Amino acid sequence: MSENPAIPAEHLTQAVKVVGAMRAEIAKAVVGQAEVIDHVLAALLAAGHVLIEGVPGLGKTLLVRALAKTFEGQFARIQFTPDLMPSDVCGHTLYDQSTREFTTRRGPVFTNLLLADEINRAPAKTQAALLEVMQEGQVTIEGSALPLAPPFMVLATQNPIEHEGTYALPEAQLDRFLLKIRIDYPALAEENALVRQVTSNQVGDRLSVDEVATLIKSSTVVMLQQIAARLTIDDAVLDYAVRIARATRTWNGVAAGAGPRGGIALTRAARAAALIAGRDYVTPDDVKRMALPTLRHRVTPSPELEIEGHSSDSLIT
Repeated sequence: MSENPAIPAEHLTQAVKVVGAMRAEIAKAVVGQAEVIDHVLAALLAAGHVLIEGVPGLGKTLLVRALAKTFEGQFARIQFTPDLMPSDVCGHTLYDQSTREFTTRRGPVFTNLLLADEINRAPAKTQAALLEVMQEGQVTIEGSALPLAPPFMVLATQNPIEHEGTYALPEAQLDRFLLKIRIDYPALAEENALVRQVTSNQVGDRLSVDEVATLIKSSTVVMLQQIAARLTIDDAVLDYAVRIARATRTWNGVAAGAGPRGGIALTRAARAAALIAGRDYVTPDDVKRMALPTLRHRVTPSPELEIEGHSSDSLIT
């Protein structure tokens, strides 16, 4: 481990140890899906938001609950439905008859980890209510700006198969997510372990996070984010990340590529991946590892390539 003059060696060693312990605790509840766990942890360390895509029953909610349990953070869940209003997400003001004053009732976004379940089921007006929250870290109710306590992270889920009664997220909102993570079916050995864990001495099929230990406070997460942001990245590696993002705008078969925010997101995610790997500097492999989850929702294949079965993943690869 090389010594970064900006970060004391003991702080870096402690940070690597804490992040490794968080990974191990989440793995107690979420069987397999090691890459998905790493990506969600990277988004937390990079102070970004995550869009998780996968069919029902793959443990998306369990993953978020397990992550929330590893630190003393507040956790809230919103089930997005077609009749969900912006005030149901952010909060609203009420007239109190007893005091004859207006009082502010805060919505579920006032938390540390917000699970926005099936975000594409809510209409555009409600989806847009999350935009200010995700970008600015504050909520405006009746003209008053109310800041959210850090760390704040939105983990939104969507079902890639069932599109009836859904509203596709606009590009402007997709761009606010640092990563788009795809959860796939587990391998045979992992599924065997999962079924054994859930069906042994347990009534019902509710997955538990009781085994996950709380390791750190919310303020420690903010310190980890600050350490990740200060990791060394060589000019050549930074240039590599920027050129990957720029290539998505001119590559054959790309209808729309990543903007400057794509290069920024890739650099932030690569720094977080380096910290998870136990290093105080970023390598080109960190950039490669985070390229797919960082850019897949920022790249749109041309209609001709989509007809041929090519996805944004294959183009980025």
